[in-house]
Amino acid sequence: MVEDPVWEPWFPGELAHMLAAVNVPWGVAGGWALDLFGGQQSREHSDLEIAVPTNGFWAIRAALDRYIFEVIGAGRRWPLDSAAFDVMHQTWVRELSTGVYRLDVFREPHDGDTWICRRDASIRLPYQDVIRRTADGIPFVAPEIVLLFKAKHAKTKDEADLSRALPTLNSKQRSWLKDALERAHPAHPWMDRL
Repeated sequence: MVEDPVWEPWFPGELAHMLAAVNVPWGVAGGWALDLFGGQQSREHSDLEIAVPTNGFWAIRAALDRYIFEVIGAGRRWPLDSAAFDVMHQTWVRELSTGVYRLDVFREPHDGDTWICRRDASIRLPYQDVIRRTADGIPFVAPEIVLLFKAKHAKTKDEADLSRALPTLNSKQRSWLKDALERAHPAHPWMDRL
């Protein structure tokens, strides 16, 4: 099993500055994405996650070439050049000198400029609808997509994130999330709240 690593995640603005020259669609994911959508930090975040199309990963890797990347999954860490890279979707980024982890990169399936949900391949959106930006240009994953992924485990923090985000979603976002939940997580209890 992967022991509890030491995390000192970057803030989204720091990372956006570091990846400013990257020309692939990427966006802050998870709880930070919901905070960027809401315009303020609502809680502490133990990590920073981003999503990027699988073929765009190498642009992220090149921009952060001073850091170590490790494939994560099934309770283990593997070197980036291992066969696990093609099986697992998660990659952690750490500092070489301190061993402290800074970033969690999700490599997402896609078909060209179309994002494909890894939980149900029938759920697809053009990247122009997946990635949003804050007023100061920080890219983040649309809140309805973030909530779809949070629904799988629905931990206490995910329930709190849903309660904060739900009142700010428009009818189109709510409808998309309800449809996606019906496909990926049929009979999910969140559907009654939509």
